[in-house]
Amino acid sequence: MIKKALLAAATLASLVAVPARADVSFNVGAVTDYRYRGISQSRLDPAVQGGADWVQGADGGFYAGIWGSTIRWIKDTGRINGYDAGNARVEVDLYGGYKGSLAQGLGYDVGVLQYWYPRNKLDRNPAFEKADTTEVYGALSFGPVTAKYSHALTDTFGNPDSKNSHYIDLSGSFEIVDGWTLVPHVGYQKLKGPSDDLGSYTDYSLGLSKDFSGFVVSATAVGTNADKSFYVTPSGKFTGKTALVVGVKYNF
Repeated sequence: MIKKALLAAATLASLVAVPARADVSFNVGAVTDYRYRGISQSRLDPAVQGGADWVQGADGGFYAGIWGSTIRWIKDTGRINGYDAGNARVEVDLYGGYKGSLAQGLGYDVGVLQYWYPRNKLDRNPAFEKADTTEVYGALSFGPVTAKYSHALTDTFGNPDSKNSHYIDLSGSFEIVDGWTLVPHVGYQKLKGPSDDLGSYTDYSLGLSKDFSGFVVSATAVGTNADKSFYVTPSGKFTGKTALVVGVKYNF
């Protein structure tokens, strides 16, 4: 699956590259806790992150990118269940898609996203599958508000028989004063398969950020109604608990 995703990304880039218009950007940063869909991926500890993006043009078109973060949840899963899940200390996301507009102020975004966890061996336990996950997504944006749907083409983050799981979310980005941006968000993760009752949940957050000439600082209050026995660290801490996440990122 990873090789196919990389080949598709390379083919896409070779077909649509327009040097006169294409733009490449990079970002590096850190957060006090890496939360994804409300759940901590870093055992409620800080994480280092970074990525690169290629876009065909400022007004829309094809795009592709790569992003990564340090994580701890895969190794923790093995510790909780008493087996070796591998030494997957990072998550690498590979993505590509197309953005455009349907009407004045109404935009769309469709694409594919591959979550890759190098050296993960989650499937050593017969109760789990490989952590690597592929999703397709589609989003509609009207002004500052975006609604997005993501659909899993594979088992979802190691959960067995969880193909066709999905995530739907609604978010906004509102400039309030002096360049400060308020970002409200609510989402729902539906986990198919045997873990449905424990694994499905709603997450919500409210963030505040500002860009200081490329340096973006942010503070986000995040929480979930996830199952407190399903989403836990080896020491029994709930990874979906309400918390304030502080971050800094540099775009260049």
